[in-house]
Amino acid sequence: MGGLLAVIISRPESYRVARSTTIAAPAADVFALVNDFHNWDDWSPWAKLDAAMKKTYDGAAMGVGAGYYRIGDDKVGEGRMTITESQPNEKVGIKLEFLKPFAAVNATDFTIKPEGNGVTVNWTMTGHNDLMGKAASLFMDMEKMIGGDFEKGLAQMKARAESKPKL
Repeated sequence: MGGLLAVIISRPESYRVARSTTIAAPAADVFALVNDFHNWDDWSPWAKLDAAMKKTYDGAAMGVGAGYYRIGDDKVGEGRMTITESQPNEKVGIKLEFLKPFAAVNATDFTIKPEGNGVTVNWTMTGHNDLMGKAASLFMDMEKMIGGDFEKGLAQMKARAESKPKL
């Protein structure tokens, strides 16, 4: 038992999942997709997993203080997102709270940087592993669990932003 505890304690204190893509669209168009939770159904990899998922929005309409709460089936779970930072056309920071099936709080950032005729979007999630998180990390790898979803979401964001009529 002591050996297992030593292994658990030695696990990383934190984790980070990050993905990026280049999108041939103006920074303002990409920013609008992230900065307003009402636009997330257009690109979020989790939006269509549960047709019966209940969503509510509160706080500001968009930007700092905007909130999004969801409750769904086992694939979606229950959670909340709150925009904590909004730098127009550059960055959106989000407090991501998982409530069920497990409780966790993560920081999620979207950064948007000009690149050629478009932008590079970086999507990053970081979190802290308490003792239970360290034990769970023996069996669950956040990179493997979430990385593919980030890739899918960025691909859908790219498709949506690049198909939007230009002004």
